[in-house]
Amino acid sequence: MQLGLSLPAFTAVHVIISLIGIAAGIVVMFALLGSERKPGLTAIFLLFTILTSATGFLFPFEKLLPSHMIGILSLVLLAIACIALYGMKLSGAWRWIYVVTAMISLYLNVFVLVIQGFLKIGPLHELAPGNPPGGPVFAIVQGVVLVFFVIITIGAVKRFRPM
Repeated sequence: MQLGLSLPAFTAVHVIISLIGIAAGIVVMFALLGSERKPGLTAIFLLFTILTSATGFLFPFEKLLPSHMIGILSLVLLAIACIALYGMKLSGAWRWIYVVTAMISLYLNVFVLVIQGFLKIGPLHELAPGNPPGGPVFAIVQGVVLVFFVIITIGAVKRFRPM
């Protein structure tokens, strides 16, 4: 039992939190390219992405796993993003620090989503069997996602100039 929920119920809550964070993050990502702030969606993105990483630590485990390392990295990046946005008000270098840390955090969430998709969705799992998934199809998909995020993050750093 996690937070009074059965493991399947807790997993469902964790997945819903993750999907909300990813959806809000994608909207925020494209808003950054248009130099828009979207404060409400940004707060949702940051909060739900923090909750995604935090709730990941509540699953039963016996040793530190790669997923925990991703969660730790994400929480550190999200703390920096929150400091840059809310504490430093995006002044000076804090503008690009916010963009980079927020977008890497979103990327890590999407990275895990792709892994889970290949683990849980039958046709994808057949293309990249194993736990963790492997093979050329999985590598190509993760590579495309990575290149997409690098390009978008560079564009957002150059274009995001909040008033």
